[in-house]
Amino acid sequence: MSKISKFFKGGGSAASKRRGGPSPQEALARLRETEEMLSKKQEYLETRIERELAVARQHGTKNKRAALQALKRKKRYEKQLNQIDGTLSTIEFQREALENSHTNTEVLKNMGYAAQAMKKVHENMDLNKIDDLMQDITEQQDVAQEISDAISNRATFGDEFDEDELMAELEELEQEELNKGMRDVRLPSVPSTSLPSRPGKIHTSYELHSCITHVQLATQKRAEDEDEMKKLAAWAS
Repeated sequence: MSKISKFFKGGGSAASKRRGGPSPQEALARLRETEEMLSKKQEYLETRIERELAVARQHGTKNKRAALQALKRKKRYEKQLNQIDGTLSTIEFQREALENSHTNTEVLKNMGYAAQAMKKVHENMDLNKIDDLMQDITEQQDVAQEISDAISNRATFGDEFDEDELMAELEELEQEELNKGMRDVRLPSVPSTSLPSRPGKIHTSYELHSCITHVQLATQKRAEDEDEMKKLAAWAS
């Protein structure tokens, strides 16, 4: 008895019949066996087609009758080969559909296991307790934020002093420093002798440059003092 006959007539084991039908694994195994058998049949037909072509070439016009018979057999083999190709496509489609169904069944089964496990875990959880816990966490976070804000705020000192009075006192100090700087500036003395035409101009220019230098140094010192006073006032406020 061929494998095809066994598949249709004696299909299914006794255990499968008792269960009311084959399992997906058994059906997939049968389909793979059928595919393997048909693939071997394809190889056999392809070999016979090549052999009949060789016979037709061998006889050619010398023996037309034998050549035509060989071509007729080749046509029959080709027809069978085309039928097997269609059958294999159908079986392949059925096998893939069965494999996908089996995969989907396993996926759903595992998802059901996971759902049962989640349900079992959640049985010991009280939603009211979870809400209370989250509320406590939120309150503690607010307390921690308030503490952090209080620590990070800069401490203020000297707020009891009047800012306008401090600014007036600062301006007085700046004016005193400015007057002191101007007193320290010494202008060059006027020469008693008559100034020569060319050399005298050089000497006078040098003294004028020295005077300008003194004034610049005094101005720079006053600016530095003003910066120090501003920093002091900023720190006090």
